[in-house]
Amino acid sequence: MRILELQQIDADQLAQLVALLRDCVHGGASVGFLAPLSGKEASRYWQQLARELHLDSLRCWVALYDGQIVGSVQLSLCGKANGRHRGEIQKLLVHSAHRGRGIAGRLMQAAEQAARNVGRTLLVLDTDSESVAASLYPRLGWLPAGDIPHYAASPDGQLHATRYFYKQLG
Repeated sequence: MRILELQQIDADQLAQLVALLRDCVHGGASVGFLAPLSGKEASRYWQQLARELHLDSLRCWVALYDGQIVGSVQLSLCGKANGRHRGEIQKLLVHSAHRGRGIAGRLMQAAEQAARNVGRTLLVLDTDSESVAASLYPRLGWLPAGDIPHYAASPDGQLHATRYFYKQLG
């Protein structure tokens, strides 16, 4: 497995990212979409992200296994004058057929190191309080900041609590 930072998204990568996002959403991941997620909607999302990759405020990594994208994560860097010390981890995705292999941890390490490299000292993220990810993040050194009830709809449309996490980088 190899971790690669995306600078742009070509047609083949777009198709793989669409398949990854759809797999995760249809598997119950609460990442901002409702099921069923169409290929067209998923494609629009990744195309918009591709337009933002040249900005200093957004970065994206993918995990490659046998040349195929099996995971991704994003780092959004706060550009506000009072927030240039922090960033937000967004949309950690691992294809259902490749979970349990340490891919999420490797993607998180890449994003965290990149944040350190640009002087960020604090990262935050949020996830469904009942998700598998909610138990993953503490194992990666993230601390829970609290839950907000009925914060976001899961892919099936049901409202769930969201747990916020933070990590101070040293």
